Amino acid sequence: MNFLSHFYFERNNPDENMVLGVVLPDFIKNAHKDYNLYPLKIKHLFEKEPQQLSILKGWKKHIDVDQHFHSSAFFQQRTNELKQLILPACENSPVKPFFLAHIGLELILDHLLTINGQININTFYDQLTRANKTALNDFLQSCSLTDTSVFFNFLNSFISSRYLFSYQKMENITYALNRICMRLWSNPFTEEQLQYLTLRLDTFKHNIQNDYRSIYNDIEKELKA
Repeated sequence: MNFLSHFYFERNNPDENMVLGVVLPDFIKNAHKDYNLYPLKIKHLFEKEPQQLSILKGWKKHIDVDQHFHSSAFFQQRTNELKQLILPACENSPVKPFFLAHIGLELILDHLLTINGQININTFYDQLTRANKTALNDFLQSCSLTDTSVFFNFLNSFISSRYLFSYQKMENITYALNRICMRLWSNPFTEEQLQYLTLRLDTFKHNIQNDYRSIYNDIEKELKA
């Protein structure tokens, strides 16, 4: 799941450090694709530091949510549906259709949460801003990320840009997908392919409009089990 979908499960959580932890695994990869951190293997290092422990709890929640999501029938069914819709956009493109459908589904779920008022993006950014950056720095260094400057440059830019508000428009979902693909491939799509992709994503959004909340309800039940 993507940023706002992870935040959905903490939308009523007043602990800003845990909210930060919930999106931290994705932030790490966005800051630098080669960063690999495994804080759950060294959780004893954080047990006596309440704010760092909150970050760790958020990290674990992220892992749990993604595991439930990727193993769900919803994910398998809807990814396959989207894959069939976008196949023409992948012709003569290096991008794998399943990869595009996987990321596309996650971004569209964020889009639907946004346009249907299921989450408050301002609240998300406010909590990221209030999270304890000293505790975060110590947390990252304990995970062997000794130079945290690249990460904090990303985080500060992410917060100041308020980029997630752009998810309210479908063409910006296509833009985000293209940017993700550009990390892996040069010039993944032509302008015509991107226009077609936007149309197909919009069709898919309407297809799941009445059903998308089911995956959040199912995951919440799994987390409580």
